Amino acid sequence: MRAPRVLVAVSMLSAVALATAQAPAMKPATAKPATTAKPAMTTAPAAKTEDSNPAPISPFPQGPPSKPGLELKTIHTEDRKWREAQRGYVDPRRMNRIQPKELRSVDAATQAKEYDHLKGVMAQLEKLPVAEMNESEKINLEIYRYQIESQMSGQYFKEWEKPVSSLESFWANAQGTGERGFRTEQDYLNYLTWLADIPRYYDENIANMRAGLARGFTPPKITLNGRDQTIAPIAKATSADQTPFWKAFVHMPSTINTAEQARLRAEGKKVIESTVIPEYKKLLPFWTDEYYPKTVTSIAATDLPDGKAYYKAQIKRYTTLDLSADDLHAFGIAEVAKIHQEMLDTMVEAKFTGDFAAFQKFLRTDPQFYPKTKEELLGDVSYMMKEFDDKSDRYFGYQPRGRFGVHPVPDEVAPYQPAGFGGAGGFSINLYDLPSRPLYGMPALVLHEAAPGHSWAGLIAREHADPDGFRGGGSAFGEGWALYCERLGTEMDMYHTPYEKFGMLSFQSWRASRLVVDTGMHAMGWTREQGQQYLRDNTVLSEHDIEEEIDRYISWPGQALSYYMGMTEILKERKHAQEVLGPKFNLRAFHDAILATGGLPLPVLDEYLEAWIKGGGIGPYPEMEK
Repeated sequence: MRAPRVLVAVSMLSAVALATAQAPAMKPATAKPATTAKPAMTTAPAAKTEDSNPAPISPFPQGPPSKPGLELKTIHTEDRKWREAQRGYVDPRRMNRIQPKELRSVDAATQAKEYDHLKGVMAQLEKLPVAEMNESEKINLEIYRYQIESQMSGQYFKEWEKPVSSLESFWANAQGTGERGFRTEQDYLNYLTWLADIPRYYDENIANMRAGLARGFTPPKITLNGRDQTIAPIAKATSADQTPFWKAFVHMPSTINTAEQARLRAEGKKVIESTVIPEYKKLLPFWTDEYYPKTVTSIAATDLPDGKAYYKAQIKRYTTLDLSADDLHAFGIAEVAKIHQEMLDTMVEAKFTGDFAAFQKFLRTDPQFYPKTKEELLGDVSYMMKEFDDKSDRYFGYQPRGRFGVHPVPDEVAPYQPAGFGGAGGFSINLYDLPSRPLYGMPALVLHEAAPGHSWAGLIAREHADPDGFRGGGSAFGEGWALYCERLGTEMDMYHTPYEKFGMLSFQSWRASRLVVDTGMHAMGWTREQGQQYLRDNTVLSEHDIEEEIDRYISWPGQALSYYMGMTEILKERKHAQEVLGPKFNLRAFHDAILATGGLPLPVLDEYLEAWIKGGGIGPYPEMEK
């Protein structure tokens, strides 16, 4: 493995040059870029996955497993069996595809049992003789250790006592279940029992929140303003169809006969009205009278119980790196300055004659940049997604077999959600407050959240789940990849005006600014207003987005650090691969190699791609990458 290069940044100015150094030349949509002859393959493609998708080729030499490697597999298998036996378990590969019968147990006794289990797993891992393992097994161990360490950290600091933030809550997450209906009769039957389980699940979360409140472990009060409005409409509902839980019954599949549909609807109406709505009548006064008024007032994570250790653990969890808040803060300031110069250059390209502040005001206020209707915004992002589809085979060998759509963020939570978010289940676009949704930012948003970002990568990860179950590298990989995709849009000619290019650069500066404001507010005494002003000065985000974003960072310490650190690592890996492989560098193979992992901690990604480079840069799907 190379020496660590974590904070030796690839300049964002040089990233533009990097974008053209080895990129495919633009050709007609049906053409593919010429590639040099590949070395003769030494490994035949493996058998297909359980879903009949082509299995990616590993860059590591394949050989018989070692004794400690087999022990590792046994530990992992027993851990998986334990998890599968827990209430409400859902196989990650079937997430959002099969409706479970019940919700998880989250009570204090269950949390203690899980913590004991995790400590037992870690004790076993620490006894394994790493030196006797082959390279692939060592990688699996590193991934698994990171996963267990992250889960242990959450248990140690009792994060389950804080199941709410400015962005999410246990009840809002539950409300999204079944929003677009189900596929089978069994899913609907499961949904009915799942609905009946809501009181138990909500009561356990309320008890946890009371415990957190008693010791001063809550989100800061300022970040929770108005969140009662995600509860009140259901608490005040007089019939099932006035709640989001009814959406699953509005359009049911024709494979369920009419009589059975009527029966399921009747049962759904009964359980929502007799069980779910009464639970919200209990939740609302708990929130408004007991919890919200007594939440902490300090915005700094370091002011929480054992706060300095907590924030340090959050940095490691979300960056997968051993970095200090001071290091991240300084790195962020330097990167914001580099991106700012790119923004000034783009202003020249746009022939704008005023200063930076005047250009920000122009972009934030000129009506030409904002959608007039929700349909216009939906149409524009849908077109952008298809534009990517037309170009994708020039940059990716493997194309996911699954499909995803674009959906509006539900009205009841839209005021507190970001501009959009994506995953294997689809891309959700926020249609709330259209004057805060500039069209020049939409190409970067689509590339990040939909394709080739979260939705695209999520489908590939789901289609190629590691058969041994070790893959999964946390937020830095996923968010870093999505942010890299915004930069990739320059190569793909996805930005058609200087304003759209500036929108991408604003998004880049926004993520670099997160390094500054997250560490500033949580470890350096910054105020909420200082964080907001930093985003105003260095991005063209709307005032609505600035307020929501800063409150998100305050209530979710450390998560905002993952984006820019992940992208920085991917850009460095690409630069290194181009330097070593020269004309043999294949951009499709590089992208496929990253996505075929399904997600790795950044230090493990470094090792993985080093092995890929030493193997000649042959991608995991060679025939698709020619």
